[in-house]
Amino acid sequence: MTIEVTDGNFEEVVINSEVPVLVDFWAEWCGPCRMVGPLVKEIGQEFEGRAKVAKLDVDSNPEVSAKFGIRNIPTILFFKNGKIVDKQVGAVPKNVISGKLEAIL
Repeated sequence: MTIEVTDGNFEEVVINSEVPVLVDFWAEWCGPCRMVGPLVKEIGQEFEGRAKVAKLDVDSNPEVSAKFGIRNIPTILFFKNGKIVDKQVGAVPKNVISGKLEAIL
């Protein structure tokens, strides 16, 4: 399951999470984001119950995007205990993304 996060609920869903969180920063117009999106959705299903998988539309949520210095998309940030512990910029294969999430569990 993937969760839509916004400027309004980011702290509650991501920062205050008791489990690791993968956040996919994306935009509708971004071609590479559309390639990564289905992979993120699959990862959300595979890691359900062990981690949260979230998506944040950078166009609709500029505050969080600016706070974390998101300049290129897709960017995936990996959070544990409310802090960034890993980062992936650009389109990569699913095993790269899931491997990084597995490593922080």
